[in-house]
Amino acid sequence: MDATDRRLLDALRENGRASWAELGRTVGLSGPSVQERVRRLEERGIVLGYRAVVAPERVGLGTSALVGLFQRDDAETDDVVAGVRAIPAVEDCWFVAGDEELVVKVRVADVAQLEAVVGSLRRVQGVVRTRTTVVLSTRWEARPAPLPDSPKE
Repeated sequence: MDATDRRLLDALRENGRASWAELGRTVGLSGPSVQERVRRLEERGIVLGYRAVVAPERVGLGTSALVGLFQRDDAETDDVVAGVRAIPAVEDCWFVAGDEELVVKVRVADVAQLEAVVGSLRRVQGVVRTRTTVVLSTRWEARPAPLPDSPKE
C-alpha cells in the first residue's frame, strides 16, 4: 500500500459514495485507475464494505448504552460472542482488557427496551453479570482514525 492508496482510503472514508472521477481528482489519477486500486484494496481485505450512516435518534433509536459483560471462568469467549451476536440491538462488540471480558454497544428506542436487552444479555450462556453505562449524549461517533504511513498487513 503506497501513499496514493492511503490518500484514496482517506477520500473513501470521507465520502464512500464519491464517483471514480471525483476520487481520481482527489488523488491525481484517472477514474479507471482509481477503480482498479479500490478493487485491489477490496480484494486484499483493506476495504471491507460500504454502508449508509443513519441518525439513530431519527429512526427511533434514541437510547444508547455500553454494557460490560462478565463471563464465568469456564466460559468460552467465542460462545458468549455467538450468543451476543443473536441480539439485534447489539451494534458493536469488543473483547477488552479489564474487569469485564466484553463490552457491547446497544442502541434501542428507550430505557424500557434497554432493560429488556440487558436482561437478554444476562441470559447469554456464560455471562454471570453485566455493568451498564447509559450514554447521555454523543459528541461524535465513528470518526476515522488517521492512517499510519506504513500500515501492517
